[in-house]
Amino acid sequence: MPVRTVVWGENIHENTSALVRSIYPDGMHMTIANALNSDAAIKATTATLQEPEHGLSEARLAGTDVLVWWGHKAHGEVSDAVVERVARRVWEGMGLIVLHSGHFSKIFKRLMGTPCALKWREAGERERLWTINPRHPIASGLDESFVLENEEMYGEQFSVPEPLETVFISWFQGGEVFRSGLTWRRGAGNIFYFRPGHETYPTYHDANIQKVLINAVKWAHNPQGDLKSITDAPNVPVEKAHEPITERGPKLHQPGKAGYR
Repeated sequence: MPVRTVVWGENIHENTSALVRSIYPDGMHMTIANALNSDAAIKATTATLQEPEHGLSEARLAGTDVLVWWGHKAHGEVSDAVVERVARRVWEGMGLIVLHSGHFSKIFKRLMGTPCALKWREAGERERLWTINPRHPIASGLDESFVLENEEMYGEQFSVPEPLETVFISWFQGGEVFRSGLTWRRGAGNIFYFRPGHETYPTYHDANIQKVLINAVKWAHNPQGDLKSITDAPNVPVEKAHEPITERGPKLHQPGKAGYR
């Protein structure tokens, strides 16, 4: 069964900027989804900010194995209820791939628990991405490094938690460096942040970038299925303890009563 993937796009710049529209006439989300669908192991569809519930209803997310997220201008317009819905699905095991300016998205900051801030400069600089973890599945099939002729600079410090793994590091023409491919796990869900993807450059048409995204979707997918009980906090009765015990001492909660949250 292919990996059921939803590519979420803000879909604002494509409709307000002639330059962005000339590069991505069908939207960045469609360009990314089409690249993912070039691999038979992935079935990608799209969702946008403007759809009801931003295209991320309970039912849609329940049938999603991996969510790819691109946002920039309208982070604050994303519903908090949808953010919490997505966070719960990640905890249950849905993979999440956050792209470029999605570092400031509500969902990424929610799952990281940090400001997720960085330095930046929009000057069309050359970016060289170094594959520093060549045996990682996300780096499969890539050379030691590859170049994007024009990109927005992101520079350290990047205020995110220490990652599980660093897959890519970028060097920019102006001298800055940046950890451009980072992984985490939250609950049962795998998370990958990938830096390239400024909307005024044809980054998502690049074959190396598309290869990274295909690899990342396959890596983020959790074939073990959802862990629906991960947010449960059951009050276990004495008689169901794994070893015999005798209840003793005062307590606040009656048998079977839910705890405080």
